[in-house]
Amino acid sequence: MATFTNQASLLYNNTRVASNTVTGTITETLTAAKTAVTQAYTAGEPVTYVLSLVNSGTADLTGLTITDDLGTYTSGGLTLIPLDYVSGSVTYYSDGALQPAPSVTAGDTLVIQGITVPAGGNAIVIYQAVPNEFAPPETGSTITNTAAVTGQGITSVTASETIPAASVPVLSINKALSPAEVTGNSPITYSFVIGNTGSAPEAAAVIEDTFDPVLSDITVSVEGVPRTTGEYTYDEVTGEFATVQGAFTVPAADFVQDPQTGAWSTVPGSVTVTVSGTV
Repeated sequence: MATFTNQASLLYNNTRVASNTVTGTITETLTAAKTAVTQAYTAGEPVTYVLSLVNSGTADLTGLTITDDLGTYTSGGLTLIPLDYVSGSVTYYSDGALQPAPSVTAGDTLVIQGITVPAGGNAIVIYQAVPNEFAPPETGSTITNTAAVTGQGITSVTASETIPAASVPVLSINKALSPAEVTGNSPITYSFVIGNTGSAPEAAAVIEDTFDPVLSDITVSVEGVPRTTGEYTYDEVTGEFATVQGAFTVPAADFVQDPQTGAWSTVPGSVTVTVSGTV
């Protein structure tokens, strides 16, 4: 709803007299709502946005333009764009019927042109964007994405959606062997480095392995600290090994924003588990 004011003047005998000021409102016939199908974002994972337009008027609204700011925000004096439009992802429906693809221009903003919302009807525009290196990854961060709809017969209609950064662990595992060449009845050590590029720690991960050749008299440590047999299981007949849940915790990653570019980088959290024995 837009508000406007107006004032008149009366001129006579070289005198100007001002009238009172009147105030009115313009009620939009078009309303907009925006929803993200994805409830939290992770860098590199597409977010699907649904923009719903409803026309309560008696005339079609044609030739409308949607301008999406792709989550633009400022940080340290920089203007940053945390979302990249996924090319070809726009789908457009009018009163539930699929329509030909509209004109799309993507850059610092996403511009979708040629949208019609029928009288007493609705239009739905669906598209995807991918969080990039400018999307804040830390727990508690958010991206607010705003779309503005413009065109003849409407003044200013906007719709926004805010989604948080996903607070989840993202784990990887790397295994190493030392020494690479051994003789029979010799000691050997397997090292497992568990990395975490996510924003939350993980305490329930389990390492499973089957040692071949089978190891005997094994010892297990986490970050150099010995672990008891209650924190892992091992079968000296089959070589099957597994840690138990809670035997180790993989810390969350740290995130650093470059003050010159505004880009975020990830310093993974990690924990090292070693298993030593005799072959």
